[in-house]
Amino acid sequence: MENRVGNRVENRAEKSLLSFQVITDTHIVTDMEHEHNRNLDRALKDIAAHAPESCGIMHAGDVTDNGELEEYETFKQIWDRNKAGLPPLYATSGNHDICDDWQRCIPLFLSQTGMTGMYHDHWIGGYHFIFLGTEEGIGLFCTLSDEQLTWLDAKLGEEAATDKPVFIFLHQPLKDTVAGSLEAQNWYGVTQDEELKAVLKKHRQAILFTGHTHWELGAPHTYFDGGGTLPAMFNAASAAYLWTDEDEHKDGSQGFYVDVYADRVLVRGRDFERSEWVEGAEFEVRL
Repeated sequence: MENRVGNRVENRAEKSLLSFQVITDTHIVTDMEHEHNRNLDRALKDIAAHAPESCGIMHAGDVTDNGELEEYETFKQIWDRNKAGLPPLYATSGNHDICDDWQRCIPLFLSQTGMTGMYHDHWIGGYHFIFLGTEEGIGLFCTLSDEQLTWLDAKLGEEAATDKPVFIFLHQPLKDTVAGSLEAQNWYGVTQDEELKAVLKKHRQAILFTGHTHWELGAPHTYFDGGGTLPAMFNAASAAYLWTDEDEHKDGSQGFYVDVYADRVLVRGRDFERSEWVEGAEFEVRL
């Protein structure tokens, strides 16, 4: 797979083979009128209105703000009032979901999201979707066991002989890749950073989506082209609130619409609050 980034799409009439959305960092709280909760409602309404053929909404973690049962229940209330027009939701955990009391929070995350484990995979429309996740709580970072990394290597190997993309979702980004993960920005967060990179270097057909940084789409490094050795990677911003290169909070709600074609994957930044595309946040990964 060859990774390229472009800013234009030549043929809007061409029908994609598969489409899905990526959201992250919804940070749901118990107050239904809180801006985070209102932003999730806006995002789901935007997807229902503009992506009727979507195969799924992929959530890259921090579903809740504190990993509490009442927050998951509030998420479910927002989902239920929109679900008639929505595809299935698939999720991985974030540091806010697991917190430091991981022995309590991990079973709660699994029971409330319906995911089968802290890492899991799904075949959807003939394409492979892989979700990685921390196996204990250690503050901002995630930790991936040797078993999980071996599992990932084997799963990616299933498509090693083809140019078909495999989509991976993990809350924390790898160091010095996407926006917010640069050393000076200090929002990378994979304890096994080098070990995960070693696996990904063997499987350039992968495309990795991460959250955690909240960095607004359109900022430098939203897209990381792999640097010649790694797969393509994307920072998916946040559906709750954004962060800037000036290291400041910014109101807003953003995520990605993804369309898969025979020769490329089109990734478009979406402003859910305004229900419009994010200028400067349209990318192509050529297959």
